[in-house]
Amino acid sequence: MSNQGTMTILIDLGSELMAEAVYQLLITNGYDDVAVSGRSPANGFTPHVILVDVTTVRHTLLSRYPEAKVILIDAGQEPEKLLAILLSHTVHGMLSSHTELHLLKKVLKAVTEGQIWIDNESVKALLQDNGALSKTGKISGTTGREKEIIEYVCRGLSNKQIALGLALSENTVKAHLNTIFRKFNVTSRSRLMSLAMQGPLARFA
Repeated sequence: MSNQGTMTILIDLGSELMAEAVYQLLITNGYDDVAVSGRSPANGFTPHVILVDVTTVRHTLLSRYPEAKVILIDAGQEPEKLLAILLSHTVHGMLSSHTELHLLKKVLKAVTEGQIWIDNESVKALLQDNGALSKTGKISGTTGREKEIIEYVCRGLSNKQIALGLALSENTVKAHLNTIFRKFNVTSRSRLMSLAMQGPLARFA
């Protein structure tokens, strides 16, 4: 039995070379139930996770497996294109194609447990290129601490994880989030993430 449990992964990437590389990487690191789109998977194969890129995210596989978690692999696409995908598709995670193996494992585990994950590099790139970060590196209209918390929220971390990462109490994190929610007139983390990716946070400058 795989030491990664019963997680099944489907790789659906536009580059056959990249798909094969990811497949070999996963297979050699304990993920036994992995298949590549276009090849014949084992009978009854139903993926828990589908790895896609900007060329395959609209593929019919996503409608064929509606319960699967979708992770977008960013191979250096324009931020505007990535943003459009995030806003128009159900994506549970986004990673750079340069992501190291230990982080990929962490993301696979996180999304199958119901978390949303966008790596820190991608969050900063999207925020910067869509005007949500000022030249000083701060989200306009927020304190430095609020900016940090928004970035952690965009990475899919829970209040407890944010508290640990910033050496704060959970109550302090909750208080900051309540302030952020009121400031941006949102009631959920997902809506805050959407605003952060679109750039409307800049209107509070």
